[in-house]
Amino acid sequence: MRNNIIKFSVLAFIIFLGACKTEKSNTKDNDSLDKKSFYYLDQKPPGSTPEVFAPGIVSINGRTETSISFSPDLKELYFDAKHEDEASQIYFTKLIDGTWTPVKVANLTKSNKKEEMHPFVSPNGKRIYFTAFDSIFSDERIWYVNRLNDSWSDAIKLNSPVNDDKVFFANHAKNGGLYYFNLSNFKTYYAPDKKGEFVEPQSVEIDMGHHAFISPNNDYLLVTERNNEEKNRKDNDIYVYFRNQDGTWSKPINLGATVNTNFSEKTPSISPDGKYLFFGRDERNIEPGLSNIYWVSTEIIENLRPQQ
Repeated sequence: MRNNIIKFSVLAFIIFLGACKTEKSNTKDNDSLDKKSFYYLDQKPPGSTPEVFAPGIVSINGRTETSISFSPDLKELYFDAKHEDEASQIYFTKLIDGTWTPVKVANLTKSNKKEEMHPFVSPNGKRIYFTAFDSIFSDERIWYVNRLNDSWSDAIKLNSPVNDDKVFFANHAKNGGLYYFNLSNFKTYYAPDKKGEFVEPQSVEIDMGHHAFISPNNDYLLVTERNNEEKNRKDNDIYVYFRNQDGTWSKPINLGATVNTNFSEKTPSISPDGKYLFFGRDERNIEPGLSNIYWVSTEIIENLRPQQ
């Protein structure tokens, strides 16, 4: 009898330890989830199915949101948006003392240019590159502001051969040069970073695509392009090029029906931690809304990576 009591006590203790371990594991998982979402406007992270990002905060029905960029510490968010027949503007919000500030207009050029769009926070967090212009397909150029403690400097037009033509959608990887799109010859270009200067622009040898975005680790390139698989379709899809071992780019790969629909997907970008793909989806043919920002796990990209 005494042995049975001892066995029962030991069994109960083991069950208790298991329960504690499970509770600790669940708490750890929940803390991890809370921390992960904390840096994305408290939004629940998506899986392999795209979801509207921050509805009512960033993605607002009845206007067009185009592109989005986070600071490397994920505590600042910049995006551009416009209502129909109005100028594009860059908006921002910051995480301060555990709370995201109300979304405000950045007005980086202090109204010296009529429109601002395509913000991109540099990988070191010290600059925001963006496109500014007065008239579409006329004077689009790359501008930037420098970080000054908790604010930004006056806007500066990039002094580089990059700006010798109409250009937009600038971005770059952690250790690479500047990628951008030339509106005059409709090509993607790359300008190497030489001691902080972007010089000697060269065309990127890819088959097709615009609004190119280089991954944080410089190992793949996302582009927007009219659907290339079905001749009768006129909508844009997002494609990926993977960097080959010799530095060239693979053939473009459509991200597939999970991301690409019969609407136009556009302006892809990757979060600084490499975990999420953000993109715009033009929904002007459905109600409500014109275009919202979506996000999805970058696992959908990794699943397409060729074996080498």
